[in-house]
Amino acid sequence: MSFSFRIWRCAASALVASMVFSAWSAEPLTLLEAQLLAVNRSQQLAAQDAGAVAVREQALAAGQLPDPVLKLGVDNLPANGPDRFSVTRDFMTMRRIGLSQEIPRAEKRQLRTERVERDGDRIRAQRRVTLANVQRDTALAWLDRHYAQAQRNLLQQQVEEARLQVQAADSAFRSNRGSQADVFAARAAVSMLQDRLSQIDRQSRNAGLMLGRWVGATNAERPTSGSPPWQATPLEGALSNEQLKLHPELMAIGAEVDAAETEARLAQANKKSDISVEASYAQRGPAYSNMLSFGISIPLQWDQANRQDRELSAKLATVNEAKARYEDALRSYEAQVQSWLSDWQTGKERLLRYRDELIPLAHQRTEATLTAYRTGKADLAAGLLARRDEIDVRLQALVLEMETARSWAQLNFLVGNSQPATPAKDRP
Repeated sequence: MSFSFRIWRCAASALVASMVFSAWSAEPLTLLEAQLLAVNRSQQLAAQDAGAVAVREQALAAGQLPDPVLKLGVDNLPANGPDRFSVTRDFMTMRRIGLSQEIPRAEKRQLRTERVERDGDRIRAQRRVTLANVQRDTALAWLDRHYAQAQRNLLQQQVEEARLQVQAADSAFRSNRGSQADVFAARAAVSMLQDRLSQIDRQSRNAGLMLGRWVGATNAERPTSGSPPWQATPLEGALSNEQLKLHPELMAIGAEVDAAETEARLAQANKKSDISVEASYAQRGPAYSNMLSFGISIPLQWDQANRQDRELSAKLATVNEAKARYEDALRSYEAQVQSWLSDWQTGKERLLRYRDELIPLAHQRTEATLTAYRTGKADLAAGLLARRDEIDVRLQALVLEMETARSWAQLNFLVGNSQPATPAKDRP
């Protein structure tokens, strides 16, 4: 194979890869894909996964006995006289080797393991908090970008219609069927629409930057696709206490309560002393007998009122503090969720009114005013005003739908899910 042919093949491969990448990057970004990308890119979730592995390994070690202690030494070595530093001539001198082992009570070892496991529960609960936050914040950024694009498409259509209106006004003026004021008014309407387009473009760029925080800058440049299924949520009915307790942050605080209770039980168990056993073998000079020693050590808790009891009281106070925080958070989240639910339900009701009444009425008014202008019964300014009012009504409906969808996202992603959302068109 010639060198030039290899160069040509590499160039062709690069061109094909570039075309494939360009085609992929132009594919629309759905809400579900955006959330999956955000979850896969989250370094905080990766860190918490590693933390969970660390706790699991630590839990295995927490319930084991402490390591035995090897003891080596020389006892009663002469420091002066004719037997100075001799290890064999004096009958009291002994070379000693021994082992000691601390033996905590089985109850304490079990509680220590449980304490580490409760830390694991807390980390897993914190992971659910992070997962829910990533999915919710990604959904909110996607919705902002999605509705900014929808508003831009609506305004762009209106700009095209307004430009046609400019041509019509200019033609009417040249044929003495209209006034020059109508031409200026039509041009002003185009400029105002273009200015609003600039505002929407700014909002779209800002939304894209926020979306890029979660899915990456390249994916954030892709157009959004699909209609978010904001019309339904699992919390649409009566909000039960059990549903609310599935809130990830409440579960995280609940894990802290469990950990504090385990600490209190461990402090209660510490009021009973552990024991240590020890055995040693001592070798003396050849003329003397070797010695075997063994013993048991038991700590004397002679001041429990000021030590162990104080520690237990502190742990019980920590339990009460964690339970109080849980109850306060439960009330706070209940009010917050009820507020989101109310906003979502009210938004749905208002959107029905916009769809069935306000938008059709605004469109009928525009058509009637433009018909009156064409027949010479009204001036162009009235028609442009009616058109602008219709645009405002349609934009208000889009903004209201976005706010309603944001309330839906707050409710729908209250609990993290590995399959966060299904587009409406894919739902049965």
